[in-house]
This record gives sequence, C-alpha cells and structure tokens, in this order.
Amino acid sequence: MPLIPEEPQIHESAQGPRATPASSRTAPTPRPVPGPRPAAPPRPGRPGPARPIPPAQRATREPAAKPGPTALAVQPEPSAPAAPETSTTGSSATGPSTAVPQIQLIPAAVDGALDAAEEAVDLLLDSGRVPGDVLVITTGDQHPWAAHELSFGEDAYWAQHDAGDDVFYADAASLPRAAARPVVVVALNGGREETAVAALPTALTRATTLLVVCGDPQRINAMLGAGV
Repeated sequence: MPLIPEEPQIHESAQGPRATPASSRTAPTPRPVPGPRPAAPPRPGRPGPARPIPPAQRATREPAAKPGPTALAVQPEPSAPAAPETSTTGSSATGPSTAVPQIQLIPAAVDGALDAAEEAVDLLLDSGRVPGDVLVITTGDQHPWAAHELSFGEDAYWAQHDAGDDVFYADAASLPRAAARPVVVVALNGGREETAVAALPTALTRATTLLVVCGDPQRINAMLGAGV
C-alpha cells in the first residue's frame, strides 16, 4: 500500500525575544555622564591660562639692633718718641750708653780673673753673641792678644776696635777711648786700686746690655758702692 506523505506540522511558538547565546552578546557602550567639559589644551600660538607661581621663600632677617648710645671713639694717645737703636758693633757707637745694663758677678781670685773672663767670653759666643758685641777690659796685665796687636802700632790696634767685627781687648787706661758695646767683661787681675775703682763705673757706661765682672765679690761691691 503506498505511503502518503504527511504534511509537515508547524508548531507555533510564543512570540517574544529570542535568547541569544552569551558568547555572541556585545557589551553595551557606556553613555557619557553629563557634566562640565574639560578645558581644551591651549593651541600653539595662543596664550593659555597662567600657571600659579609658588611663593618665593623669604630670607630670614636678623632682628635689627636697637639704637643705643653711640660709643665715643677713643683717640690714641701720642706715643713717646722711640729711643734710637744701639748698634751691636762698636764701630757705630761713639759714646757711653745711657741704658742701665745687667750686672753679673763671677767670683775669681786676682790670678784667675783673666781666665774667668776668657771662659765668660766663650759662654757668650756659644749662646749666640756676635764677637763684635764683646769688649774685655783688664785692670792689671794686658791680655796677650792686646799686647800682640799693640806691637804693630796703636793705629792698627784701634782700627780693629773701630771695625767692630771681633772681640776687642783693652786695659783700664784705654777704657775711656773704647766705644760702647752690648757686653763688657772686666777682669780685676791686679793693677793699682785707683785704676780698678775708676774702671768699673766707666765700664758700666760702656755696656748697653750686660756687664760681667770677674774678681773678688766684696771688692766689687765696694767699688760699685752697692750690692750685686
């Protein structure tokens, strides 16, 4: 028996939106929220809004000194005129010194006074004294150097004194002719009493810094008229 084809049946479905797969859905575009629009950046060549300038830091000012009584300027007192300097050599000093020198006493016997004076000269030179600063006076026999130099004549002898570049030796009788020097060494090695008595005060005027006396302390004190 022949089969009769059946008519296709159409099932009506309820009308409405069809479900769409989740994978094929498109996210909705967010709508702009109404509000103030941002300012457009300034175009080249047009002045834009000025940026605020940060406030400059102020320098800390020290508190001003309160006005007070002005100190009067002290006027310097006029100084006394300086005394002329005394040269360390005998060639430039032509007269006795007015300054009071220091007095140093070296006890010694009459026969040992000249040796004590020689030792004193050596100590002075070792301490830094210039040879031309020293004058040695003898009250008795002359120093061997003086006796030797006088053998060539007094002019040559006193020329060395005037040069002032070495230790000079003289006797008490020649002391008034000798010029002042920083250090004078006196050896009381004999001689007449009046010669020695006159030699010490004169030697005191020839020494500008130091007077060294070699001899009997009691005799020296009596000659100078005061304790040393």
